[in-house]
Amino acid sequence: MKQKPNKGQIELKRFTFIVAIVTLIVGLSACERMSQIIQPATPQIEDRNSAISIGVVLPLTGHLASTGQLMKQGFELARDEINTAQLSSTRLNFILEDDTSTVEGAVEAFNKLIYTEGVAVILGPATSSATQAAFPIAQENQIVAISPTSGARGLSAIGDFVFRIPLTTDVLIPRGIKATHAKLGYQRVATIYDETDLFSTDRDEALREALTTNGVEVLTTESFVSGDTDFSAQLARIKALNPDAIFVSALPPEKPGMLMQGHQLGISVPFIVSSLTDVEVQAAGAAAEGAITFIGWLSTDDTPGNQAFVQNYRATFGTEPNTFTTMSYTAVYMLSEAIRDAQSTDSTAIRDALANIRDFDTVLGKFSFDTNGDAIYEPKILIVKDGALQRFE
Repeated sequence: MKQKPNKGQIELKRFTFIVAIVTLIVGLSACERMSQIIQPATPQIEDRNSAISIGVVLPLTGHLASTGQLMKQGFELARDEINTAQLSSTRLNFILEDDTSTVEGAVEAFNKLIYTEGVAVILGPATSSATQAAFPIAQENQIVAISPTSGARGLSAIGDFVFRIPLTTDVLIPRGIKATHAKLGYQRVATIYDETDLFSTDRDEALREALTTNGVEVLTTESFVSGDTDFSAQLARIKALNPDAIFVSALPPEKPGMLMQGHQLGISVPFIVSSLTDVEVQAAGAAAEGAITFIGWLSTDDTPGNQAFVQNYRATFGTEPNTFTTMSYTAVYMLSEAIRDAQSTDSTAIRDALANIRDFDTVLGKFSFDTNGDAIYEPKILIVKDGALQRFE
């Protein structure tokens, strides 16, 4: 018969057991620390299940709502392609904010995304007016901002965290004027622009500068404001001066009406319109025939992936992409490439990677950023023939 252990023996066994457990825990902790030293933990960027939240600021309501919806489709198509194909080791998630087609709305959206949502990157805003107000907020907080469609001069030069996708006014206008002046031989022209929109005012100023440089006389400059629908008085005054061409600087909603009212007044000289897209051409119908634009993309281009993009967009949304859609689509691919190159979701690392992108294949062609964060790729001059935009030759 076994002898029952006394109290002292029991306490000794308990103490020995505790010492053994403590020794085991310490040993395991030391092994874990050593494993981390020998094999560092895999960075988050290499985890296929990791994600980066990206702010998106678009005009989904208000004056530019239809343009904002087209841009949204471009963003989402690119995001879904990238995430599905795992082109980046980090999945892209969007936090969408409506700027209500106003400068104030864009500022509010940027502040919310930065201070409440804590994003490292923002795609937007759309207009130059909104970009002029919102970019400084991103720069001050060292948040990367990429505007897909703002084309006024100088907006990226405010700092090193801000970038733009469209070719800017100072790139498009001198080349466009030189080529069209040589072919059309216009000597006396008129301009008309939206005096409440930064892009339009900047574009009109650049046009007049380039026209003067090329020895072209600007007979008159008319203006209107965003939201106007009746341009007949301005166009009648222009017609009375018998110009050789009319230059229009406007946002998307006003362009079709401008062309149609010019047609109704019997104006037969070429309209040269800022960033004219297929959407506006279709809206203007026969009145758009012969209109010319300086732009960065054409749906029939054979640039890398362009035809696949057009087909995929058509299959997904049942319509044709336009320039605003394409610029938005490209912005997401540029961002994805920067995240891949940076191997980080840190805003400074992404900024550096964006700045170092050179000749990256996009639907717009070989794409680089200049030292100011503005786009470099081939500009195009297009003309409406048989109801569609084609190369001006």
